[in-house]
Amino acid sequence: MIVGNAPPTASQKQLYQIAYEHIITNMELIEAGMSFTEMTNSAHRLPEAYWLYDENPSVRYPEDVEAHGYGGVFEVGMTLSVEAYVGVFDGHEGVKLEEQIVVTDNGVVPLSSYRYEAAMLA
Repeated sequence: MIVGNAPPTASQKQLYQIAYEHIITNMELIEAGMSFTEMTNSAHRLPEAYWLYDENPSVRYPEDVEAHGYGGVFEVGMTLSVEAYVGVFDGHEGVKLEEQIVVTDNGVVPLSSYRYEAAMLA
């Protein structure tokens, strides 16, 4: 945990950067008309150590689609959350980043005005 103006540790920065890469990459992939299956097959994958945590409904990894996936298509006007929790089971720290977006004819538009922590990405 970071309190006050303490600098982040290398481990904290690594967790944050993995989560950031995950949501930014996936946001860039989403487009109107894309099926959830197409997204599943092209989406950024978190390193396996971080796979344990997930929430529903979700666009899953390819090996999970048969057991947990569902059909659907991203549509113009659809709002959703692109998120990642990065932490290991029984670990001491983790980070969850989440971006609320709306799907448009030209990709997605973030709905939040909060920006990412530059110190965590440096």
